[in-house]
Amino acid sequence: MTTLTHDASRGASVSRVPAGLAFALVSSLSFGLSGAVARGLLDTGWSPGATTLIRVSVAALVVLPLGLVALRGRWELLRRNASLVLTYGVLAVAGAQFCYFSAVQHMQVAPALLIEYTAPAAVVVWLWLRHGQRPGPVTLAGAALAAAGLVLVLDVVSGADLSVPGVLWALGAMVGATAYFLISADEDNGLPPLSLAAGGLVVGAVALGLLGLVGLLPMDAGTADVSYAGAAGGTVAWWVPVLVLGLVTAALAYTSGIAAGRRLGSRLASFVALTEVLAAVVAAWLLLGELPRGIQLVGGLVVLAGVVTVKLGEGRGAHLAERPEPVIQN
Repeated sequence: MTTLTHDASRGASVSRVPAGLAFALVSSLSFGLSGAVARGLLDTGWSPGATTLIRVSVAALVVLPLGLVALRGRWELLRRNASLVLTYGVLAVAGAQFCYFSAVQHMQVAPALLIEYTAPAAVVVWLWLRHGQRPGPVTLAGAALAAAGLVLVLDVVSGADLSVPGVLWALGAMVGATAYFLISADEDNGLPPLSLAAGGLVVGAVALGLLGLVGLLPMDAGTADVSYAGAAGGTVAWWVPVLVLGLVTAALAYTSGIAAGRRLGSRLASFVALTEVLAAVVAAWLLLGELPRGIQLVGGLVVLAGVVTVKLGEGRGAHLAERPEPVIQN
């Protein structure tokens, strides 16, 4: 992932930011639906493993043909990046989802999400320690704002019952999310975004399937109707949430997320992705009847302020990086 050494200067290119932000928001909104939609299946007896496997498998079936077309016969790109695709599928796709659902089995959803979404800070630390990209004071201030906003949005200040296994699983999900942001932003590998997404989803589905076959991941499913109690809820056939999970919260989410990372860079894309928490709160309200409290709405505004501040820090870093050696773009 050599391109990550140029993350600040290349990722924040002004001409690519609007499209990158649009893709990032689409990805965040799509990912944010997954928890509320999956809850309906889990309540009818589906296991987290089966829910995750069907979600990733449906997405793989949809994205794979698009990824092959985008490859245009350049099979050497897949051979050259086999380890990258394998890492993406195992960590960013299968690992992140499996660890998150496992964490939720041991602890409340809010603290589990909070731990997983320390990933943006992990991205900053990785780029600093591994590639020498020391964050400036503005970026650090934005990170602090975003973290404070997440605490408010998740309402952790009211107290949460944490468990050691749950925290460890949530930290595993954080590692997967960090890998997602870093690999998604890598352009030097030459893989088209759709091809990377397709490869990662196929690898993720195979990995989850193998875990199920060896008995490490329970695969319980059913065909009972699924009910949602929120304002936009109701009773639907089991295959409706399955398709939404596969098409919207996986296929659309991963492809748009990679497109965002290519335009924004891993650091900025990871902070914009914090809006997924806001989307999850709204989805829980509409589908599950979990109305956000006032403190959560205030936290949402703080998160957005943090994202804007990080963007300002990225722009300043890009300006300083390009000053010694101007870049002429075609």
